[in-house]
Order: sequence, then C-alpha cells, then structure tokens
Amino acid sequence: MQELPSEPCLMTALLMAIDINRMRINLMRPWVKYTLVLLASLLVLIGVYYVYTVQVVNPRVAAELVEAPDGPRAARVMLLTMPDERVIPVNYLREGPLVFAGADGPWWRDFLAGDVPVQLLIRGETLYGIANVVEDDPAYKADVFDRLRPDVPDWLPDWANAKLVVITLQPRDA
Repeated sequence: MQELPSEPCLMTALLMAIDINRMRINLMRPWVKYTLVLLASLLVLIGVYYVYTVQVVNPRVAAELVEAPDGPRAARVMLLTMPDERVIPVNYLREGPLVFAGADGPWWRDFLAGDVPVQLLIRGETLYGIANVVEDDPAYKADVFDRLRPDVPDWLPDWANAKLVVITLQPRDA
C-alpha cells in the first residue's frame, strides 16, 4: 500500500481546490434554492386553490343555485352536468335555443369531440342540449364574450381568455 505524500503544499492545494469548487456550488445554491422554493410554493398555491374551488366553492354555489333559483347568482350562473356526471357551476348567457358558457377551467376539453350531450340547470329549470367548443371563429367568440362577460378588460391576451362553449338546447327525448 502506498502512502500519500506528506508534503503540505500538495495536500493544501488539493483541499483548496475542493473548497473553491464548494464555494462555486454554494454561490449558485441560493439562487437555485430560492427558485425551487418559489416554484414549489406556486405549485402548492395552485393545488390549494384547485382543491378549495372544487371541494368548497363549487358545492356552495351549486347548493345556492338549487335553493335560490331566482337569486342574483342564478341570473348569471348555471349548473352544467358533464357527460361523466361532474356538476360544475358556469357563467352563461341564454339567447333563444342557444346557451353560451365561458370555460375558464380544463373542463371544456370534454367537448372537443363535438356534439356532446349535457344537462343544464338554469334558474331552477332542467334543460338538455348538445355542447360544442368554438375554437376557429375568433370574431364570433369575441361577439358572444362582449355580451357574456362585458367587464373583461380588452388588454387581456387571447391565450388567457376563456374558451367559448355553445350549447344548443334540445327536447328531452332528442
């Protein structure tokens, strides 16, 4: 077995090189650490918001819409029963046989296949319809959203805007 040289200058040089590398890593770590903490915090906040909305807010709004179908919230919000039986409160605009809904969450993707049957509860009345997402007509979408959500700022970029879901009302047996 060979012994390591006992000369102080070689050992000192090796230790100094190791310490310099540790310092470089340590200098970078606060930036990385703070970034990771920020991203983790953001993910936790998004998760908490989602759980709070789905588990607390949506059931309260749904109960209010059922209990007070003539209330102020019922004038703007309907209950939409999805094909998988999820029930979500959604803002709406009813014009004749059409009901327009603004989809802020990912639920609009359930309608990408087109002509998806849904059930609605609007002001205490159960209705049935066929839902479709409007993706290829920005002028139509803008025209409807001007009436559906008149208070949305004009400066909001299009990618941040909701998707437009158009529901054509159908008789129950259709």
